[in-house]
Amino acid sequence: ATCPAACLPPRTFHSYLPRSHRTYSCVHCRAHLARHEELISKSFQGSHGRAYLFNSVVNVGCGPAEQRLLLTGLHSVADIFCESCKTTLGWKYEQAFESSQKYKEGKFIIETSHMVKENGWD
Repeated sequence: ATCPAACLPPRTFHSYLPRSHRTYSCVHCRAHLARHEELISKSFQGSHGRAYLFNSVVNVGCGPAEQRLLLTGLHSVADIFCESCKTTLGWKYEQAFESSQKYKEGKFIIETSHMVKENGWD
């Protein structure tokens, strides 16, 4: 039997990315989300506007996977949210059904409206 979330101990950890790295953070609570080095592409479309594709992210929780018909075909995706403030940020590509889209599997989409750049961008 699985335990409902309410009876799990509260999370006390947070991942902090090194200050020396350019990072993307949650615009709502400033939790770190990704290093600039993990950015794959800026030319993606989220549910509500522009989005970036990342190789890996931190401080992000994942919902259940579901099949969605996206602009580039049928994919199995799971919504992702900020672990700190619970805002939905985008999704994780669990599976791509078109061979040309397989490179997205295991990668993350975060909408630009939910991110802020931090640490030495100029």
